[in-house]
Amino acid sequence: MNIQEDISSAIQQAVAALYQQEIGDVILQPTKKEFEGTYTFVTFPLTKALRQAPVQIGERIGTWLVENTSVVRAFNVVQGFLNLSVADAAWLTTLTNMAGDSSFGRLPARGQSVMVEFSSPNTNKPLHLGHLRNNFLGDSVSRILDANGYDVIKTCIVNDRGVHICKSMLAYQRFGNGETPESSGLKGDHLIGKYYVLFDRAYKAEIETMVAQGTDKEVAEKTAPLMQAVQQMLRQWEQGDPETIALWNKLNNWVYAGFETTYKSIGVSFDKTYYESQTYLLGKEIIEEGLQKGVFYRKDDNSVWIDLTDEGLDQKLVLRSDGTSVYMTQDLGTTELKYSDFNCDRQIWVVGNEQDYHFNVLFAIMRRLGRPYANELYHLSYGMVDLPTGKMKSREGTVVDADDLIRETTDAASAAADDAAKGKLDEFTEAEKAALFQMLGLGALKYYLLKVDPQKRMQFNPAESVDLHGNTGPYIQYVHARIRSVVRKAAEMGVSATGAVATTDLDEIEQQLIYLLSQFPQRIADAGKDLAPSYIAQYAYELAKTFNQFYDKLSILKETDPVKLNNRLILSELVAETIRKAMGLLGIDVPEKM
Repeated sequence: MNIQEDISSAIQQAVAALYQQEIGDVILQPTKKEFEGTYTFVTFPLTKALRQAPVQIGERIGTWLVENTSVVRAFNVVQGFLNLSVADAAWLTTLTNMAGDSSFGRLPARGQSVMVEFSSPNTNKPLHLGHLRNNFLGDSVSRILDANGYDVIKTCIVNDRGVHICKSMLAYQRFGNGETPESSGLKGDHLIGKYYVLFDRAYKAEIETMVAQGTDKEVAEKTAPLMQAVQQMLRQWEQGDPETIALWNKLNNWVYAGFETTYKSIGVSFDKTYYESQTYLLGKEIIEEGLQKGVFYRKDDNSVWIDLTDEGLDQKLVLRSDGTSVYMTQDLGTTELKYSDFNCDRQIWVVGNEQDYHFNVLFAIMRRLGRPYANELYHLSYGMVDLPTGKMKSREGTVVDADDLIRETTDAASAAADDAAKGKLDEFTEAEKAALFQMLGLGALKYYLLKVDPQKRMQFNPAESVDLHGNTGPYIQYVHARIRSVVRKAAEMGVSATGAVATTDLDEIEQQLIYLLSQFPQRIADAGKDLAPSYIAQYAYELAKTFNQFYDKLSILKETDPVKLNNRLILSELVAETIRKAMGLLGIDVPEKM
């Protein structure tokens, strides 16, 4: 039973019975909090057809609904707004149906596939705070699309070649002295990130020296010995120089091991990982095809470009004059390969908004090349993440490392939980405590980064993220644990939720909870349509907050009426299960006890 659909259908019947007219789709809105009711029907649009004032129409339809249906128990009319209150029996039937549906919240299969590409790390540095927002967004969007009935393929493209990689390689070659992850005590990705920073420092020192000697700064940046050496290393790599390739393989393998440790700790995985080193040659083939079709053109210096000025996108380089590839070369190849591998109905890239222009160009090129998938490519653009101290910069070594941030957030969550528990954690073993604190720390981090609209630039506040009393992951996790505690105590008393919901009167807060639960499938649909995990985060918070109001207002375990006690246990268990499912869509686990 869907209350909203039943009321919409009943309004159509009411108009037919009262006015002998048919109306189209009936749109119901949530009733504003200052008025009594759950759903509101706006009567203004009917005044011309029904030849009555909005208030009269509302009064007649409301009266008919109360007298002729079992779903509406009362109504009130405010100008042209008919506010409808749902009958307790209808709410209880809805609760029964939801509680009896193990797949509640999951939408029917669509028979369509979607690929979500996210993470996209560079092998010259470890994952940082910005990567975490990317990973959490991509993982959550994948889960939400899966719940919307799509077949989802999660992919990652690793930027494992190019100038930036050669910078770390050259710095290691010059300054490394054979250092390894084992000898340094550093994860492989951290170790190579160190050499990326060292390169930048040495490069800047060379530029300063050249400028002091009278060289123009722009000229110095291009002709500094270290930059010349990096360009030469890139050419050697593309020519397959054995020594260069051996160094590249060794350093990248250290980085991959480091990445894998981080991915495992944050609960993120991929169905397939692509490497730019394996796709850039395909990109070059596509550019050759485009040259023959007249989509691209070659300049006198032998570089290859596309002119997109008629689309407001300027001219774009797709291949350097020395024949080496750029990001666009690689992305052309990767996009083609992904479609060839999976033939997906849609491809989504989760990449920061600094790449908006790049993706506009990529999609425009694919359209001009006549690719069949060109109109189903989408860039999920998101804003950068700052810390209270300001913007992060990889080259200067001021990024906030993902592993460090996870550790710090976990420590902060453990301190907050210890403080709030007041001795309740004494019954936990050390292993259970460690698992709980890890769960809370990751929950705090993921929820904080996902509750904000992806488009918005945001500031991450570690202390605020672990607050057990605000709009945070740990608050919602705590509410779940509280409900599970109530259910366990009921079982100890010999009471458990059994059978169907029985008929009884409901408190307003119980009605609100059932209404909110009934909205879960629609919230999932909306989040899938807009690719917005923030919708699910907000829903989980609303549900947890409303349950706490219910818990504070009404007794559960002290309720003497067995029917009401049974109903409230069923309701509580469904709230806990829905919180678990909602948080699961964000990639967040919830504890059984805290």
